[in-house]
Amino acid sequence: MKITGDHQLIKKINTYIVLDTIRREFPISRADISAKTGLNKATVSGLVSELIEAHFVTETGLGESSGGRKPMMLLFNQQAGYAIGVDLGVNYILAMITDLSGAIVKEKKIELADLEVEAVTDKLKRTIHGLIRKAPPSPYGIVGIGVGVPGLVDDQGRVLSAPNLGWESVPLRDMLQAEFGLEVSIDNEANAGALGEKEFGAGRAVSNLLYISVGIGIGAGIILNDALYRGVSGFSGEVGHMMLAQDGPRCGCGNRGCWETFASEKALLLQANKLRLGDEPTPRLHALLAAAKQDVTGVRELFADTGHWLGIGIANLVNVFNPALIVIGNRMSLASEWIADSIHESLDTRSLAFHRKHTSVAYSQLGMASSALGAASMAIGHFFSKMKATWE
Repeated sequence: MKITGDHQLIKKINTYIVLDTIRREFPISRADISAKTGLNKATVSGLVSELIEAHFVTETGLGESSGGRKPMMLLFNQQAGYAIGVDLGVNYILAMITDLSGAIVKEKKIELADLEVEAVTDKLKRTIHGLIRKAPPSPYGIVGIGVGVPGLVDDQGRVLSAPNLGWESVPLRDMLQAEFGLEVSIDNEANAGALGEKEFGAGRAVSNLLYISVGIGIGAGIILNDALYRGVSGFSGEVGHMMLAQDGPRCGCGNRGCWETFASEKALLLQANKLRLGDEPTPRLHALLAAAKQDVTGVRELFADTGHWLGIGIANLVNVFNPALIVIGNRMSLASEWIADSIHESLDTRSLAFHRKHTSVAYSQLGMASSALGAASMAIGHFFSKMKATWE
């Protein structure tokens, strides 16, 4: 069936196309926008004028001539508004303000001890309020809030299950929208991390990647053909519960032998108990990293064993998805120096040679900011998508 639209709808769509082209390729001239989009020069010129008036685009200097007059170059106004991105971890909250191109303006990290819903959401709200107060003035203010959560999230922003937080059926999006009166996007933190690396980090040049978030648990964000793959119910990426041993350790999900019982930060810290390091009954990751640098007996071997199990799980994923890139992120990426060799050894020996040949492994270019930046990009993307539908 042929679908038609009125002039106003077509104008909205074309305005979005022009703005998106400027956002992704600035500095750029009107002629280059016309060539890239297929829109005629008069249409582009008119839409650019409206975008300048709306504070989304500015003119900068003259560009290089290709034979005629030098073109006026256009810039995307990254400071037209700001977004809040949050990585809600199992034992921390990392929140930040970004501009509309994902540059971090302010950030705040706090530790979590009490994981009860009310305690965590109270800290989350106070942290976001604090950042909003610090946002620079701008034409559009705070355009939205994005939050990455370590659990299953439905399309209504409800946290259905977050075993490592002990949460079940928490209407997080409704709670935050009622508090702030802003559009709120909620997603699994590994999905947010994948978006962060795709938009701003190690995955910018590839169309197919897996972001492996290795923290207290393990999750994956899957980018296929430049789009986030969610699965039929929207819950893809729960790779931490891929079973590696039938009679392995009991997992928080109720099963045995899940990948995260062997290769997560939680599994690493449980094994570290046997080393009796320091005064704490269970040493923290940063203490283990410091001990590894000092070559304390047994610590490097402990990281290598974790890397071995990470490599086994990654090999399974390479065999299934054949991605161009695997990005290892979240807290375990801080241990790349001590886990990389054993990851590669397991991956090289256990993945199929033809699959492995064109797959690279990288560690997050964004460090611990991947999920928070990805969450901010969700809020920004929602803002511009909504504009496409409502532009007057």
